[in-house]
Amino acid sequence: MTIRVVIADDQELVRSGFSMILDAQPDITVVADVGDGAAAVAAVREHQPEVTLLDIRMPTMDGIEAARRICAESTSRVIMLTTFDQDDYVYEALYAGASGFLLKDVRRDDLVHAVRVVAAGDSLLAPSVTRQIISDITGRHRSGPPRLAATPDARLDVLTTRERETLHLLGRGLANAEIAQTLVVSEHTVKTHVSNVLTKLGLRDRTQAVICAYETGLITVGEN
Repeated sequence: MTIRVVIADDQELVRSGFSMILDAQPDITVVADVGDGAAAVAAVREHQPEVTLLDIRMPTMDGIEAARRICAESTSRVIMLTTFDQDDYVYEALYAGASGFLLKDVRRDDLVHAVRVVAAGDSLLAPSVTRQIISDITGRHRSGPPRLAATPDARLDVLTTRERETLHLLGRGLANAEIAQTLVVSEHTVKTHVSNVLTKLGLRDRTQAVICAYETGLITVGEN
């Protein structure tokens, strides 16, 4: 299967560089590279790529709004391009549906790996890194998405006890093998629980599951 990619960045050198690297792979094809968020949304509508790379800051429409529209309108999975010094935007991008982040100075091999990982349906960030970012930002971000609930809310009522435990462990940053060890079940069983959690809560991936664990109060900021 060929992974189709759309790249959106207002810096032409970034777009062309990423395009050259990805197009050189036998299983990846860049179907469009554009310079702003509105053009990115249009390109996704036209080409239906598996993965879209979005710069956070772009003219006409920024990457956050573009990610929100792309994730709402298509099955394309979004990777945000960032320098990671834009902390105020990271949580908003995740909340909009982004599956992870790449630094603009990413190494060639890491760029290719990231596209393949996200296309396969996984989160780009390791669970522990995701937890660290969200914990940091939600601990001091006082505007934008809703604040964390004091206690778990009714959204979690659709989950079984085991599924709620799985979501809690996802929120703590545990990988499937660690969750399996903690719950004393097989990794296959954990994958089933994770899939059920995502389906029942209407979440796109593990990254959004971590966000949900915080938002619903199942995990509190600073919890180990």
